[in-house]
Amino acid sequence: MVVRTAELKKLEQIASNSGDHLVLLYGTVYCGAKALLRQFVRDKECFYTAIRDVSCEEQKRQFMGDVMKRFSLDEVPSTYLDALSNMKSTDGRLVVAIDDFQNSLKAGRQLWDEIKKAKKEGLLSKDVFLIIIINELSHLTKDADNYLPDPEHLIEERIGLLNVPFLDIVRAFPEYSVKEAVETYGILGGNYDLIERWSRKRSVKENVILTMLNSSGVLFDSAKTLLSSELRELSVYQTLLLSIARGNEKLNDLFKDTGFSRAKIIVYLKNLEAFDIVEKIVSFDTGGWDNAKKGIYRIKNPYINFYFRFIYPNLSSLEMMEPEKFYDTYIEPGLDEYLRWTFIKVCDEYIAILNMMGKTPIHVSKTGIWLGKEGTIDVIGQDEVRNNIVAKTNYDKPEFPYSDYLKLVSNMEKARINAKAIYLFSATEFDIELQNLAKKDSSIVLVDMKEL
Repeated sequence: MVVRTAELKKLEQIASNSGDHLVLLYGTVYCGAKALLRQFVRDKECFYTAIRDVSCEEQKRQFMGDVMKRFSLDEVPSTYLDALSNMKSTDGRLVVAIDDFQNSLKAGRQLWDEIKKAKKEGLLSKDVFLIIIINELSHLTKDADNYLPDPEHLIEERIGLLNVPFLDIVRAFPEYSVKEAVETYGILGGNYDLIERWSRKRSVKENVILTMLNSSGVLFDSAKTLLSSELRELSVYQTLLLSIARGNEKLNDLFKDTGFSRAKIIVYLKNLEAFDIVEKIVSFDTGGWDNAKKGIYRIKNPYINFYFRFIYPNLSSLEMMEPEKFYDTYIEPGLDEYLRWTFIKVCDEYIAILNMMGKTPIHVSKTGIWLGKEGTIDVIGQDEVRNNIVAKTNYDKPEFPYSDYLKLVSNMEKARINAKAIYLFSATEFDIELQNLAKKDSSIVLVDMKEL
């Protein structure tokens, strides 16, 4: 089980302070908010209600019913304000959790308006810790129709339930090798609820076949669920995602491939970026702009990336093939090449951990990737005075060749940077020349799967 330790600690810290509190938890439909809430309230008095996706009147009826049952009221509260004022603890602190709050915003802002009034006018009991939970990021963008406004800054803390890091995948699957953990991370990403539905007793292949390729699998429709929870006009977004997944990473390439206007593509890509599905990667500022590419687009959410790379374009075949044969035909041959980008992220995270522990030659304050016209520098870390460390990775070659190191040095020259340390990461082996070089030069650090 993945535990969101940092977020749990933040909630406990707020709860330890006296007085009423209003906190927002937010993330995607698979962010794991319910699991975090269950962990937080294990030893606390709690009232939980989920806002149903029904009419405004029916939402109010269901809410009042939950309040009456929980607090044993004789009469149905007439307003949300009345209901909130009736919420009191019996032993000092009451956690009030209102889940799926985005549904109330879709039906109107009556509940939110009355929560704000209760907060401003001191109508909440002083022992109430009120948590509202939004499971769709679209309600936090200011230009959305159902935006959550808070001009008075009544929300004390906004806690984003972001994608869990690779290290948590390793901890959650102790039986897996590092390679299997990388594969799992490349397929599921940091989507909390998807990770929780992955069996620790099955291999990566078995999990993909049983959960994603089988029509009764728990993850069979998860990609569509995630996208439809945030976006409308799915046909446009899915066209763009398919195009990016098959290698069209520049705006002009997407224009030629999809037939959409550049203006339309830019608008839809911005929406995908806002919901953490796509990211625009701009080359790290090193000064070597003449040799660098312009920005490219990549699918940021690994689960969506995997789905549109391997499954969605081959759905017709999936209908007519056994899941295991589909995996062997359409996924297995391209999986290692696909995981190269995942491995870069894993290695970037490894450097971040070393940096946090004070084990890097500089204190890294920002990181990025340099996109060269003739190659890339997978990771650049830089301190406040522009000292650098760099990294190059190998995932799918039988061994990390010396020629790749020479290519990295050449790209560093094109990028116009030097480095205090060069980290070389390999999922396989290092060739003998690199091993000898690392013995002679302490600034060259070789990291294999065992180190990871």
